[in-house]
Amino acid sequence: MARGVEALDLQVWSRASGPSRGPQCRDAMAHLDSEVTEECLREDLKFYFMNPCEKFRARQQIPWKMGLQILKIVMVTTQLVRFGLSNQLVVAFKEENTVAFKHLFLRGYSGVDEDEYSCSVYTQEDTYESIFFAISQFHQLRNLSLGTLGYGENEDNRIGLKVCKQHYKKGTMFPSNETLNIDSDIEIDCIHLDLQTLSKNPQDWKNSSFFRLAFYRLLQVEISFHLKGIDLQTIHSRELPDCYIFQNTIIFDNKAHSGKIKIYFDSDANIEECKDLNISGSIQKNTQYVLVFDAFVIVICLASLILCTRSIVLGLRLRKRFLNFFLEKYKRCVCNADQWEFINRWYILVIISDLMSIIGSILKMEIKAKNLTNYDLCSILLGTSTLFVWVGVIRYLGYFQAYNVLILTMQASLPKVLRFCACAGMIYLGYTFCGWIVLGPYHDKFENLNTVAECLFSLVNGDDMYATFAHIQQKSLLVWLFSRLYLYSFISLFIYMILSLFIAIITDSYDTIKKYQQNGFPVTDLQEFLKECGSKEKCQKESSAFLSCICCLRRNGSDDHLMLIN
Repeated sequence: MARGVEALDLQVWSRASGPSRGPQCRDAMAHLDSEVTEECLREDLKFYFMNPCEKFRARQQIPWKMGLQILKIVMVTTQLVRFGLSNQLVVAFKEENTVAFKHLFLRGYSGVDEDEYSCSVYTQEDTYESIFFAISQFHQLRNLSLGTLGYGENEDNRIGLKVCKQHYKKGTMFPSNETLNIDSDIEIDCIHLDLQTLSKNPQDWKNSSFFRLAFYRLLQVEISFHLKGIDLQTIHSRELPDCYIFQNTIIFDNKAHSGKIKIYFDSDANIEECKDLNISGSIQKNTQYVLVFDAFVIVICLASLILCTRSIVLGLRLRKRFLNFFLEKYKRCVCNADQWEFINRWYILVIISDLMSIIGSILKMEIKAKNLTNYDLCSILLGTSTLFVWVGVIRYLGYFQAYNVLILTMQASLPKVLRFCACAGMIYLGYTFCGWIVLGPYHDKFENLNTVAECLFSLVNGDDMYATFAHIQQKSLLVWLFSRLYLYSFISLFIYMILSLFIAIITDSYDTIKKYQQNGFPVTDLQEFLKECGSKEKCQKESSAFLSCICCLRRNGSDDHLMLIN
């Protein structure tokens, strides 16, 4: 029977191709052409939605992209670990120098900062002594410091200290008579103390009129100076050392005029290219090996980027074919859910990861060659790209039904969770603003909006509850009672209600996915089209040689590339 149908199809085709084509022949040829187009499209769709293992079993197509992704995971992770170890040395060097500077230039520094500032003074004598102590320590730095430090040039290309003071304009103040007369305009006076000036008799510059401070008008005194240093610990890791410029600032803050002057110390370290490095040994050879490894990572990521971009482009072409065919045959458009099936979101994630890895690797090579010093940007790029690479591994776990539950549950619950978080966020912001304005003067964790948000987020997760309750100052009974009502209502609302609803949304999506896996997922137009072949008697067996021949002839043209998708 099959051979008869095949012969009849061949006879119709041969007649239709002759010089005298009748209407029946043209109709038969058009019908046959439509069936061939539909069968070719269905085969392309089936092959497109296969996983790499199924494609290999179907057509012996080697999963190059999957192997490339596995190799990329190993390469990118190795690169990140090596860069992370190098970056740890940089961060440790900066932090240790900052601690050393505080001990060197802050008089009476205990080793532990007081809140957000380093230390404080309460008398005029202590203020003068702290200022003069920092200046004297700077002058004697080479005889005091244990580090490889030297003097650097400031913004004016001068070596030395720059001392500036801010104060109100002239005025008078008599607290006993409750009288105050001060011009609120601020004046700034600065003085530069170079090494030659500091080498003279200290009493000469200490007795200067500049250091005669009117504390009732004084806002702040700022001492700024630059130091240079070389990080030699990188040599032990077989890396070239970095040269640093430390921009140090000591601020004596008297803006509150409360009888307490807060002393802030800030050190901003900038890495610069060393002008003359002459290091013998195996460091240069090790640097070349690392640069070659980074270049190989760039090549791997570039190949992955090209293959994934190609797959997305071919998928969009296949979607266009399916949309046109569906519109011509069924006279209606395909739903958005089916259209999005042709855009593989995992490939988009891989493309973003590849771009970040390529840019980060280029920056790393420049840093390794000491042409650039932007460690932070390179860390962000490499770290984020590695995160995306490892998240992409979930795609391959999704081929197994037991692991695919997680992915499907996340996809199903994500829109609901985002809408729920938008509503809960409004309540959270309300509590944040309320806690800041009411409890801010009485509790350290409510002093600014950032700390309030962090404190409330910790309370939602059940952290540090007792300390938050206990640290409320009982100076005002009304505020103390309000704090209890505020904290009890927030904890009860978010832990017992909002978090429970949040978990219920995810649990509901999980139960729905489990039922679908047991009873079958809802069939979409795309899935129905792919199953139509199984409902026809002639498609239950292998396609006829005639149709296969014509399909192959057509694929040799413009549609052949679709067989290589994914």
